[in-house]
Amino acid sequence: MTGNTAAGPKAQLYDAFAASGKALASGKRLELLDLLAQGERTVDALAKAAGLNLTTASAHLQTLKQAGFVATRREGVRIHYRLAGDDVAQLFALLRKVAEAHQAAVPAARDAYLGEGGAAEVTHEELRARVAAGDVVVLDVRPAEEYRAGHIPGAVSIPVGELADRIGELPEETEIVVYCRGEYCVLAYDAVRLLTDLGRRAIRLNDGMLEWRLAELPVDAGDLA
Repeated sequence: MTGNTAAGPKAQLYDAFAASGKALASGKRLELLDLLAQGERTVDALAKAAGLNLTTASAHLQTLKQAGFVATRREGVRIHYRLAGDDVAQLFALLRKVAEAHQAAVPAARDAYLGEGGAAEVTHEELRARVAAGDVVVLDVRPAEEYRAGHIPGAVSIPVGELADRIGELPEETEIVVYCRGEYCVLAYDAVRLLTDLGRRAIRLNDGMLEWRLAELPVDAGDLA
């Protein structure tokens, strides 16, 4: 009898845990979390960045909000979304690493999206040492609003779509370390390929802004460099 009476509350507890898992069971909702890990955004901006219509984006965001993963604030008629806490960003980052380690489809999908590995890259520690030595330029190739929300101190902002036209803003003889949103962000890969094709020495930070923040490394915010 005791076991039966305990089954109800226990089932409710595990169902509550499962509700969080269900909220994550959508590639587009994970993409929205990835975007929100870069900073607060309106529904319109999130829909555009994720390639969704407003109705679909709003529905996904409501699911994430009901699960407690995102929070909102109103500014006039606009609703701004943000992650509910750093623990949500940590969960998102861990989910990706666990999936890559244990889900057979992930490595092939990663390589198809990002290109096969093997290109030169640097770690956080190596980058900070090289910045201190003054022998690299750090390049942020995310959209400008993401740069303003938070970036590696001293990084130059040139969104990847503008890089070919603005390459003259980068010194010719200094190696360029490129980063974007995170470890699985294609923008940095595309930028390194473009810079290399144009004769520049360029390598990639081995992850990106998400992991930099989670490592509690210094972050600047504000106007473009």
